[in-house]
Amino acid sequence: MKKKIVQNYTYINRELSWLQFNARVLQEASDENVPLIERLRFLGIFSNNLDEFFKVRYATVKRIDEAGKAGKNQLGGIKASDLLEIITKTVIKQQAESLNILSNIQSKLEAENIFIIKENQINDSQKNFIKNYFIQHVSPALVTIILNNEVEIPNLKDSAAYLAINMVLEGEKNQYALIEISKNIDRFIVLPKQGNKNYIIMLDDLLRYCLDDIFNIFDYKTISAHMIKITRDAELDLESDLSKSFMEKISDSVKDRQDGEPVRFVYDKTIDKQTLSFLMAKMGIESSDSIIPGGRYHNRRDYMGFPSLGRTDLLYNKIEPLPVKGLSLETSIFEAIAKKDYLQYTPYHTFAYTVKFLREAALDPKVKTIKITIYRLAQISHVASSLINAAINGKKVTVSMEIQARFDEQANIDYAEQMQREGVQLIFGVQGLKVHSKMCLIEREENKKIVRYGFISTGNFNESTAKIYTDYTLFTANQKILKDINKLFSFFSVNYKVYRFKHIITSPHYTKNTFFKLIDNEINNKKEGKPAYIRLKMNSISSYKMIDKLYEASNAGVKIEMIVRGICCLIPGVKGMSENIEVVSIIDKFLEHTRLYVFCNDNSPKVYISSADWMTRNIENRVEVSCPIYDENIKNELIETFNICWSDNVKSRILDSKQSNNYKQNKLKKVRAQFETYNYYKNQLN
Repeated sequence: MKKKIVQNYTYINRELSWLQFNARVLQEASDENVPLIERLRFLGIFSNNLDEFFKVRYATVKRIDEAGKAGKNQLGGIKASDLLEIITKTVIKQQAESLNILSNIQSKLEAENIFIIKENQINDSQKNFIKNYFIQHVSPALVTIILNNEVEIPNLKDSAAYLAINMVLEGEKNQYALIEISKNIDRFIVLPKQGNKNYIIMLDDLLRYCLDDIFNIFDYKTISAHMIKITRDAELDLESDLSKSFMEKISDSVKDRQDGEPVRFVYDKTIDKQTLSFLMAKMGIESSDSIIPGGRYHNRRDYMGFPSLGRTDLLYNKIEPLPVKGLSLETSIFEAIAKKDYLQYTPYHTFAYTVKFLREAALDPKVKTIKITIYRLAQISHVASSLINAAINGKKVTVSMEIQARFDEQANIDYAEQMQREGVQLIFGVQGLKVHSKMCLIEREENKKIVRYGFISTGNFNESTAKIYTDYTLFTANQKILKDINKLFSFFSVNYKVYRFKHIITSPHYTKNTFFKLIDNEINNKKEGKPAYIRLKMNSISSYKMIDKLYEASNAGVKIEMIVRGICCLIPGVKGMSENIEVVSIIDKFLEHTRLYVFCNDNSPKVYISSADWMTRNIENRVEVSCPIYDENIKNELIETFNICWSDNVKSRILDSKQSNNYKQNKLKKVRAQFETYNYYKNQLN
């Protein structure tokens, strides 16, 4: 008898909503209007997302289940054990769909004379190249583990792919081994072009072709190779050793992550049962883990780096980032900001203004102090080098570095150590809270007075992600806003003192209550017959408190329009609960990362950009900043670009109780928001 799983229909479960977000990413991979190589890269994003989901969210649910807790209050009314089962079934279905999509893409690549070949398709003219490539690039870096019954299997690396080898020796004895697919070698090896045909072989298949070279000391009758991958719990367990610094504890915990409990095991479904049973027993894979039969290849996240082969026709057209109207990179940015506020909207605008601001601050003799929050930096960061440059030039530079930014901990530690060596003062956040706010403040001496300049952003100060993430950055010399920002930096140093803020909205102390008041104002205005609406753009919403407040506003007749890229636990369009709420999600060329909150306020809109989504962690467990927009031109600009996004009928999906991800369609002129937004800013320059 099939077990009936009861779900709560006031909220959509967070984990299941996330899986539907990843299904929207998979839709991009299947969309034949998306350029072919971009489709492959969306498959890579889908796979990478799934890896992180299992490391973090699945692992959390598993911990709840293993602790003997049903977890229904935390999990939207679903028992933890039931949720694990639903997740596994959903992922198996999505994985199967992704394999079909991959097969479709590969056949279309062949029509474009791009062939991804297997080891049994190598022709005579390619053999020498492949053998030489193996000897020179692969063999020296190869990690091969011989397995037997007597020796314990070493801990396999988290999310690394391995070829599981079964050699049948004389007497029908099995000899098992594992070959690690090295992350230090390109996964896709481009073979010499033959005429107008391009050939690529995956590293996995090159290894299969060279098995005789790898295992030539064994006298085997047959040999087979099938891929496996294990995903581990990524939770950081910080030890309580008082002799270690916080940075040392984080660093040690990151290393220990490789030994975390397994939460997912993916294997090639064509592997023989004997080999599979041997490996699972050796690795301690249990029935409570998510065991997923897959295809011939794992770690499809590597498709994010699929070679372009010079085929720009199979990629999105590159856009040239635009200048911000009226803001020059060739003159003083401080002089410009002193006169008015400016909005940088990457990637439509160039990120160079952020770097220019910091470089000017590093060189300007009048600048005395620089304070900034850092969450994730680019691998080669001009932001970091500008801050170091400022410290070398005698500025007092204070950096609040979040070294618990998940999966970027070690990179941030490396930058922190580099900054410390050059005299930058580091603050490692606030105990029990992640510092997720994105802000910078400088103090400049002008006519014997200190004048503040700064910027507040929705995204990280990262040159790499600024090319593909949409984010707002407000450059301002508004002394009232910057006075509040300075108080927040004081809070980082003196955590026990809670400051009052007159302009910015901060987590963890004020976000919920302040937004509640803004929503209540709309409810009251609606009751009084005044104009009332709420427009929200964010990455995710999972806070039941915030959702309930929006339900209350909906029931009062307030129209609510929401653009939510990822998790949405709110169920829109339900009569008597949320009938006045509409929610869409846009997945396209760029990752929608902006957070914008607009309240009608009797047709005198209150507009905020924010680092905070409406998730419990952002509201209660992090330091976040929502910044008011006072400049009327920028306020109108933000409302107009929201309207463009809301009008999207090409890449916008409707979010509803069925979670079917149907595209928003109407008979109006086709509007693709990201392309229209670029044109909006391009037209401003004419």
